[in-house]
Parts: sequence; structure tokens; C-alpha cells
Amino acid sequence: MFWVIVSSIGAMCMAVLAIFLRLKSAKKPASVKKIILPPLFMSTGALMFIFPEFRIEWSQVLEALLVGIAFSILLIYGSKFEIKQNNIYLIPSKSFALILFGLLLLRIILKLALSGSISLYETSGMFFLLAFGMIISWRIAMLIKYKKLEKRLKYTEVH
Repeated sequence: MFWVIVSSIGAMCMAVLAIFLRLKSAKKPASVKKIILPPLFMSTGALMFIFPEFRIEWSQVLEALLVGIAFSILLIYGSKFEIKQNNIYLIPSKSFALILFGLLLLRIILKLALSGSISLYETSGMFFLLAFGMIISWRIAMLIKYKKLEKRLKYTEVH
């Protein structure tokens, strides 16, 4: 139970950090690099699966990824871009913090519910995959939106 609480506090700190980084990044133009790098950096966390304690069944992998993709829907709808001064900017969403903390609360509740039947290591692996599934699908959607605006921006520059 101690580790569940500690990891939940750590997740809250990460959520606050994510909100501050999102607000800061909205002041600068978006780019493909800024969209695709966070999931690439996060992917290094998959190294946890080298250790047998973190390994989970394929059904749990699929379940965690699908829940992550479902959770990403809120983030996808809350992420919008706009063209300002011939650059593409991410519009700071007022709902981003609420969505992030709502998902975090749901994650904590699920972690508490699962911690009695699944080991801490397995829940760590599942929640990593949930978060990874969420960020990958969210960032792919952001990249598609960005590329559409980029194409429109290039078209208006030519004409």
C-alpha cells in the first residue's frame, strides 16, 4: 500500500509538471519534433519489461493499451492548433488540466482496486502501457491535425 501511495504522489507531481510544460510550450510555435519526441522519450520506460517481475500476459497488454487509447480521446478533442503569424501554435486548453487530473484520479482508483489482485510490478507495467497507449494515440492525432494545418499554411503562402 505504501508504494501505491508513493507512486500516486509521483504521478500527481508529473501531472502538474505536464501542465506547466504544456502552458510554456503553447507560447512557442509547434513542430513535428515537439509532437513526436515525448512518446519516443517515454518509450525507454519499456525497458522495465526486461525484468521478469514487470512482465504481464498478452491479454493484459492489449487491455492496458486499449484503455490508454480510450483515455486519449479526451486529450485528442482538447488539443487544437491555430495559425498565428505564419506559424502553427497549440491552443492552450482550459480543459487540459481537468482532463489530466480526472484521468489521474481514475488511474489511482484503478491502481488501488487492482493492487490487491495484481502485483505492484505488474500494475506498474500495465499502467506504463496504458499511459504509452494514451500518449501515442494522442500524439498521432496531434500530428495529423498539425500536418493538415501545415499543408493549409503552405497552400496560402503559395497563393
